[in-house]
Amino acid sequence: MKDVKFSSKWGFVLAAMGSAVGLGNIWRFTFMAGENGGGAFILLYAFFIACFGIPCVMAMIVIGRRGGKSPAGSTESLALAEGKSRNWKALGWLAILIAFLALSFFSVVAGWILAYIPKSLMGEFVGISSDGSVQLFKTVQDNVFGMVFWHAIFMGLTIFIVGRGVERGVEIAVKIMMPALFMILVALVIYSVIVGDFSASLNFMFIPNFEKMNDDVVLLALGQAFFSLSVGGGGIIAYGAYLNKSASIPRAALAIAAANVSVDMLAGMAIFPLVFAYSLEPSSGPGLLFEALPVAFGQMPGGIFVGTLFLFLVLFAALSTSISMLESVVSRLIEREGASRKKMALIAGGAIWVIGLGSVFSNNIWSDFTPLSFISVFEGATIFRIVDYFVVNNLILVSAFFITIFTGWVMSTPSTVDELGIGTGMRYRLWQITMRYFAPIAILLISFMTIIGGS
Repeated sequence: MKDVKFSSKWGFVLAAMGSAVGLGNIWRFTFMAGENGGGAFILLYAFFIACFGIPCVMAMIVIGRRGGKSPAGSTESLALAEGKSRNWKALGWLAILIAFLALSFFSVVAGWILAYIPKSLMGEFVGISSDGSVQLFKTVQDNVFGMVFWHAIFMGLTIFIVGRGVERGVEIAVKIMMPALFMILVALVIYSVIVGDFSASLNFMFIPNFEKMNDDVVLLALGQAFFSLSVGGGGIIAYGAYLNKSASIPRAALAIAAANVSVDMLAGMAIFPLVFAYSLEPSSGPGLLFEALPVAFGQMPGGIFVGTLFLFLVLFAALSTSISMLESVVSRLIEREGASRKKMALIAGGAIWVIGLGSVFSNNIWSDFTPLSFISVFEGATIFRIVDYFVVNNLILVSAFFITIFTGWVMSTPSTVDELGIGTGMRYRLWQITMRYFAPIAILLISFMTIIGGS
């Protein structure tokens, strides 16, 4: 894949931003913060982004650009080049598996967005009450055939973009979607300042309630930090293989993290003022975005237009992430000689769609199916919540742990110095120490604390 490149460094940065910025910020961050006490969760989340998220993003780009292949291909070739076992390709396969499973439930949430767009266009949000909004979301989820259809439409869009390739598909899409997303979020924040309970949202988001800071919240904050930056998944590693040598990896990682946190904060400041102003519950879970915003759009002048536009842009954010997830899978499949990108995108995307049906049905015909209720942490959890928890709070952490070991210990110092381009001074030593000691030890400690606390 060395001959496939982004047309510019900003093409890569926007694509990597798209991988990190998406529903993980606008949807998952807001409901996770709502469920876990607001400020305490956000403080931990920001701490983990700064201390571990940015160095890990740098590490993933290093693996991708140095290896020049898919996540599995890069980890295998780099390990062999360092005289280590080719079995390190299992790390790349784990990253691909994470992208595969994450997209299976991620695309279901994107299907909810697609289902809401025609409802907004037809004025169904106009004058809607809080109770009516909750009922509307339940009605959408209960429609089995509708959810299967919208799930298929979203995966079809993702397959189409990835099938067109890096420059003609991925890069063109993110250059349009990312700037538009920021503009509409800023506009919605301004609206929320005017009509929402902005002071209550600021208190909720930025004044930590340390009574909420238990072991579970610490693990969830770390998992969300890694998930929102796509740490552990294969997307950024795959994109790194398309990055030109002249581009600065540290600057790219900082830009990705800054964009990620900016969208988190903007999303929170756009949604939580409306939640408090209309007496909605911030701890209402995955439906928070879909229960709060229709109430706001239904009250505002021009709400049909603004609401529809916002939903389209949330859709763009979802697509920017989903194409990186599918790209990490497809990048491995097209390494086979004679493999067609379009065909491999269709096969991989089709398989993800089938697996995702379990998450679709979790909200309707399988809503009472809780196969792991005998485990306390999964008590009452549907397939949707099980896959979400398993990927974000288990697989991602395992993958992130071994990424730190791989770049800190398996890859030689000359190799990482050459890729990072920051010399061998304090900045490099701090990054290497983080990869070798701080990050892996923190991941292990937090994981063990949670296991002991839950036993």
